[in-house]
Amino acid sequence: MPPTSSSDAARTVYRSCPLCEATCGIAVEVAGNRAIAIRGDDDDPFSRGYLCPKAHGLIGLQEDPDRLRRPLRREGARFVEIGWDEAFALAASKLRAVRDAHGPGALAAYAGNPTVHDFGATLFVPALMRSLGGKQRFSASSVDQLPKMLSGAAMFGGSLTIPIPDVDRCSHLLVLGANPLASNGSLMTAPDMRGRLRRLRERGGRLVVVDPRRSETAAVADEHHFIRPGSDALFLFSLVHTLFDEGIVALGRLEAHVVGVDRVRELAQAFSAEDTAAATGIPAAETRRIAREFAAAERAACYGRMGTCTQRFGTLASWLVDVVNILTGNLDREGGVMFPRSATSAGVDRKRPGKPVAYARWRSSVRNLPEAFGELPVAALSEQIDSAGDGRIRALVTVAGNPVLSTPNADRLAKALEALDFMVSIDFYINETTRFADLILPPTSPLERAHYDLAFTGLAVRNVAKFSPASLEPPADGMAQWRILAEIAGGLNGVSAETVDEMVLGSVLAGCVGSAETACPDITTERARELLGDVPGPERILDAMLRAGPYGDRFDPASDGLNLERLKAAPHGIDLGPLAPRIPELLGTPSGAIELAPALLTDDVARLREALPARRAGGADGADDAVLLVGRRHVRSNNSWMHNVESLAKGRDRCTLLVHPEDAHRFGLAAGRLARVRSRVGELIAPVVLSDEMMPGVVSLPHGFGHDAPGARLRVAAAQPGVNSNRLSDENEIDALSGNAVLNGVRVEIGPAGAA
Repeated sequence: MPPTSSSDAARTVYRSCPLCEATCGIAVEVAGNRAIAIRGDDDDPFSRGYLCPKAHGLIGLQEDPDRLRRPLRREGARFVEIGWDEAFALAASKLRAVRDAHGPGALAAYAGNPTVHDFGATLFVPALMRSLGGKQRFSASSVDQLPKMLSGAAMFGGSLTIPIPDVDRCSHLLVLGANPLASNGSLMTAPDMRGRLRRLRERGGRLVVVDPRRSETAAVADEHHFIRPGSDALFLFSLVHTLFDEGIVALGRLEAHVVGVDRVRELAQAFSAEDTAAATGIPAAETRRIAREFAAAERAACYGRMGTCTQRFGTLASWLVDVVNILTGNLDREGGVMFPRSATSAGVDRKRPGKPVAYARWRSSVRNLPEAFGELPVAALSEQIDSAGDGRIRALVTVAGNPVLSTPNADRLAKALEALDFMVSIDFYINETTRFADLILPPTSPLERAHYDLAFTGLAVRNVAKFSPASLEPPADGMAQWRILAEIAGGLNGVSAETVDEMVLGSVLAGCVGSAETACPDITTERARELLGDVPGPERILDAMLRAGPYGDRFDPASDGLNLERLKAAPHGIDLGPLAPRIPELLGTPSGAIELAPALLTDDVARLREALPARRAGGADGADDAVLLVGRRHVRSNNSWMHNVESLAKGRDRCTLLVHPEDAHRFGLAAGRLARVRSRVGELIAPVVLSDEMMPGVVSLPHGFGHDAPGARLRVAAAQPGVNSNRLSDENEIDALSGNAVLNGVRVEIGPAGAA
């Protein structure tokens, strides 16, 4: 056996895992240019060695034979490999041809959830969206967190100004529609949630979970309450009613910064615990007790997530979560809910009133659905392709997304994609969506690129910063995702990718230096560029954001403040300290105050009141025998990403229909048999698992499966494909305020379908 060369010597690369929101620190053992092992980084100041199973899938993803390494062009029913120059020329010519013939409104883009797990993509997707020239922009936000973004913007002034539970100092945590033991936290970056919740209880704290399923998190809670899906806003309003009715509202130091308390008191009158009990399934006495105990707790935090967002009243529920926190004095205080201060956030106090919420500046042409933060609801995507007449979408760019699995009425969307004139997908799989593409452009893998968690450090339960270098050298013909985005954006408008990169950098610098509204008013753009260097790409943009951020060196070489060089010198990351109060300096509302009752939100309360009488009649929508479908998560997957990685996909079938035994008896279902599940838009067949962890009248299927589509190339996933729950979700069922899709509380019919 030949001796090992120095280039093959083992080394360790420290970085963050990019496969979910927890951002756990990992140590990647590398030999040559191959990752051979992954373990938790004991010296990471945030995760402290914790690691969930997903991280080990990074090696499987890296070595997956199904992962694409070179561009593919469709030729009839097959794909053929082509070079990058040919691929970019094809994308530019085809997209320009559609735009020239039909106008910019014929071009659209969809960005999937993985985009935020690649900081280069996060920085350059907006450039792609703008390059299209029209307003047909979509993302996974509107099947996820858009209601929380809208309520945060209306109340606090920013779409990502979202209060996060200070779980490490909390003494009472109330959780609705969330299962952080499976999700690892969502809009709450917190590695090792199991350990954090255990420590909460060890210090005498209390964990209360409200969920239609006794989830993994509910199973370790002090108490769990079943709630009828879609009724969270009613329950939360009853908590608010109780706070006012029993005289236990206590804003504390927030009182000087809150407007709209009387308006909320007035609106809450219609939602007493007695009024809502039949609709929520939670007895009035229990609702009142929950409110009293939350208000009496020394440090309490109310937290709602996917179950509160992806429902008919998602924005109202998201708003009311924070109303409860504010009325009990738990916003912006230790152990309550607080605002992180990320290293790349604006490092300057606001000097002028904020702008109105970026909402409904335009609407979709078919259903008149509102834009929010520059995007239309993805529930409108299929109809904007197949029903918009001469103004329809004719060409589509998808970025790291699989909307055929993750958006409503998947069957309709699949048919619509077939009708496009041209489609290009940036993805390294031929999956259920990209199989329709005319061109697929695969980026380098997560281990082959550097990373910084731009989004999740702004949602973390502790202020931290960590730069992740590439663990492996990318192949000579590999292409980073930011570069692909810049090439397409530039090609569309006749400029180079380098020009697009300069434009992105220039836009960031305009918010960092050279004017009174920036953190560095005395630094010129020329001086900033001199210090940042001339190497293109996301790293120098990140450097600018760090330098101008709240811990930054302000472009002063003599300062000991943060910059990218110093961050790279700390391979395990830097602990920037616990969350600290930030009100009033972070508020960006036009009034400069916390808007407890913004008209944008309170105008929708009438719709909630109208739903209440129907719900009093029993069941959802007044139907006693209604069955409601909800999703569920598993710690070994993240949406549809992980199902082609054998180490994560192996084991028992996770794509099963959980049914309460009473419902099984009522509908003639049996364990181990198959159930037929039908909604207005589709039907599917799934194996039955009987479980008393389900609320009677509620069934559960996980999201992200359905890997049996013809033309997809996912061999591991196809061996155990499961079913796509979004064949049942209805694109016409949305949260009317935000346009967010309703993926929880979907009304279905169930019955036996035969033997498994």
